[in-house]
Amino acid sequence: MERWLALELASTIRHDGAGGVADDLATVEGLADWLGEQSGRLPGGLPAGLPIDERLRQEVTGLRRAVRALFARAVSPAPPSAADAGRLMPAAEAVAALNAAAALEPVVPQLSWPPGEPPTAALLPAADAGAEPEPEPGPESAPEREPEPEPDPGSGARAGLLAALARAAIEFLAGPQREQLRSCSAPRCVRYFLRSHGRQAWCKPSCGNRARVARHAERRRTTDPDSR
Repeated sequence: MERWLALELASTIRHDGAGGVADDLATVEGLADWLGEQSGRLPGGLPAGLPIDERLRQEVTGLRRAVRALFARAVSPAPPSAADAGRLMPAAEAVAALNAAAALEPVVPQLSWPPGEPPTAALLPAADAGAEPEPEPGPESAPEREPEPEPDPGSGARAGLLAALARAAIEFLAGPQREQLRSCSAPRCVRYFLRSHGRQAWCKPSCGNRARVARHAERRRTTDPDSR
């Protein structure tokens, strides 16, 4: 089954195995580990020179908040994940956040068709796609200009990562897989998942087992006075 980058981002909020909620992106180290795991799902891998710092962590978790808000909208009228059901970003704000992040890096579609292989298409940064060499300077020297301030050396890589994550979320939400998105209904689980068959209510078998045990205990509690 295909693992969607948007779903992987949303799933960094998960059940901790002890009745609570864990955040895999709670630290810069956690973000670095997650990005390393997801590099193969990013077009071109991790951007070169990417500064993995607290600023980037806050930007990625802000984007995650927008994604989870729109996942909640996608599964409605079913309940959203309990992890953040009471503090969801408004849907219009979440849409605007995704669109703004996606626009951080202009991209263009590029065709690749090696001999003996099928053609493929990919989105590349506009600055890298079909680049032409700069013209040679003319005989007359250009007028001197005031030196521009040094840019943040990691700003391009930071924008590239955030734009890639946002584009992945937009692709997911605008595609047919959105119709199969569900919030796991098992006790204590906070994951979103893609339903693989019509009656699937849980993200994995262990959640199904836990839900059945809880349902059995509830039936016993309501029918057997001695069990209360």
